[in-house]
Amino acid sequence: MAKLIYSAIASLDGYVADEDGNFDWAAPDEEVHSFVNDLERPVGTYLYGRRMYEVMTYWETAESVADQPPFIRDFAKIWQAADKVVYSKTMETASSARTRIERAFDPEAIRQLKAAAERDISVGGPDLAAQAIKAGLVDELQLFVTPVVVGGGKQALPDNVRLKLELLDERRFGNGTIYLRYRLS
Repeated sequence: MAKLIYSAIASLDGYVADEDGNFDWAAPDEEVHSFVNDLERPVGTYLYGRRMYEVMTYWETAESVADQPPFIRDFAKIWQAADKVVYSKTMETASSARTRIERAFDPEAIRQLKAAAERDISVGGPDLAAQAIKAGLVDELQLFVTPVVVGGGKQALPDNVRLKLELLDERRFGNGTIYLRYRLS
């Protein structure tokens, strides 16, 4: 059975975007990005809400931009090779290959996907991840805590949820980012 993994880059105070919707402070450097690439390599399917999908579609053409460093081209290939499921009530067509649109998040459909998948599944974006966490579907949390406090914005983790976590891995990067990997128990 595949694992459902929620991975996020967050500020020290727990936000994935600040009050203005900016997340430029979260851009990983080469060391962190290369590590993320290795984590994402086994993922076969990405689950996204519309907004997160719109951000991630950059990777559909990122390798065609001149002078991209190898770690950027590597992630573009990883992202392009995976299937994508976008949950949106308004999106009519996808702007990337290997992408389908679903109108509603269905926990039972995700359970079936996990049971049938040969590769892990990633849920992207805090709103969709909150639904998956509340439905008891997320197996692992992978949090990259950046050395910045933004004071408010879009929370990485949902309110009104209590989770027992088991620390599986941790790593400290040269830029001050800390990686924390937890299993939900």
